[in-house]
Amino acid sequence: MLKKGSKLYSILTGTCPKCQKESMYLDPNPLHIANVLKMNEKCSHCGLKYQIEPSFFYGAMYVSYGLNVAVGIAAFIVSYLIFNSSLKVAFISIIASIVLLFPFILRWSRNIYINMFVSYDPTFKQ
Repeated sequence: MLKKGSKLYSILTGTCPKCQKESMYLDPNPLHIANVLKMNEKCSHCGLKYQIEPSFFYGAMYVSYGLNVAVGIAAFIVSYLIFNSSLKVAFISIIASIVLLFPFILRWSRNIYINMFVSYDPTFKQ
């Protein structure tokens, strides 16, 4: 399902959106909270500079907001509508899911944002 060359592959794996040969992050594990947003300056394979312009990833905040809203709605639907819990339990499940998915959402939002501007280049070889 996740084929190299697709945007979904780059988004979910955190690889360079242009060549998809290396991780954009210094530490590929998002659960190491201290390093969750530390990125390489550029790709060592294709030379793509990840910070395309100064403060480039500030735009990822909007993507992060959308992802958090989606996670909150999904948690509410699962908790309140599927498991028939009370509103208080549904609210707690929303907060818990957003807190637990925090490092993943941070990375996914950056990955989605850079993939909006940079596409995979199948002709690039090194």
